[in-house]
Amino acid sequence: MSTLPSFAELRGGDAVLRVKAVPGARRDEIVGLLGDRIKVRVAAPPEDGKANAAIVSLLAKALGVVERDLELVQGTSNPMKTFLLRDGATRIEAIVGLLRGA
Repeated sequence: MSTLPSFAELRGGDAVLRVKAVPGARRDEIVGLLGDRIKVRVAAPPEDGKANAAIVSLLAKALGVVERDLELVQGTSNPMKTFLLRDGATRIEAIVGLLRGA
């Protein structure tokens, strides 16, 4: 891929993904793009890290990776979050394809 999508950047072999979280939704889903972020909704409430864990689970399942490959690196208590996807440089195409289907 010649240019990266606005929601991602590469750091070595890893990818940094910017996410807009909406906790307390009816269901867990990747909505699509919202500006320079991936918008996700999760049913879990924004307390005790439940929504963050639900987002990690949702993204990992959608991308076909194990949860330990995703790490919340910024935005623990903020709806604007940043995740590190280990070895994500090789998965950028899959992420873009996933969002096209959202």
